[in-house]
Amino acid sequence: MVTEKPIRLVIADDNSRVRSQIRRALEAGGCEVCAEGASAEDALELALRHRPDVALLDIHMPGNGISAAQQISRSLPQTAVVMLTQSTEDDDLFDSLRAGASGYLLKGADPATLPAALRGVLVGEAAMPPALVMRIMQEFRGHSRRRFLRKSVAADKLSAREWEVMEMLSQGSSTEEVGKRLFVSPTTVRVHVSTVLRKLRVKDRESAFRLLSGDHKEADAKE
Repeated sequence: MVTEKPIRLVIADDNSRVRSQIRRALEAGGCEVCAEGASAEDALELALRHRPDVALLDIHMPGNGISAAQQISRSLPQTAVVMLTQSTEDDDLFDSLRAGASGYLLKGADPATLPAALRGVLVGEAAMPPALVMRIMQEFRGHSRRRFLRKSVAADKLSAREWEVMEMLSQGSSTEEVGKRLFVSPTTVRVHVSTVLRKLRVKDRESAFRLLSGDHKEADAKE
């Protein structure tokens, strides 16, 4: 009889009681907890040291769990990052996925379900409550109705990041909000906007928005 290989994990959460509860549930389910930490810095250091199958991270811990998720995903692509949080906020959900998280689980769920959820992540399944899956579907449907025309002469002049910045701004996000969602400084966002205006030969953002939406008549695209 072949014994299933245990999942190796590191856990990072600043609540020691929660960590103990999670650890007991994971070990009862046949998982191996390599180490525990209480901050984003701990999470990255422990992940680099142990190279686990899964890094299970809280979001609102010192140093920000989403930042840790991004760094671990970049440094250890073989490690699956899963957020375990109380937050059901859209920003936390989507920022976690952009940072490379493979799952987003809520602390209110039965801890005994964690091992099975993490095994699912390692074989390519989504670890996420159905209600949050619906949020993602709604977001995707909304993006499918974007007013910018991706296949256009104007759009072809932009890099993928420039396109993303302009799209977020056109939807009402502030410079600071765009920077936060893309993990860059507001100054970097402004540099991208300046580059877009120069590439499109327009004087302001609104003109760029109109040009990217296909309204060539109103856009001031003259040199």
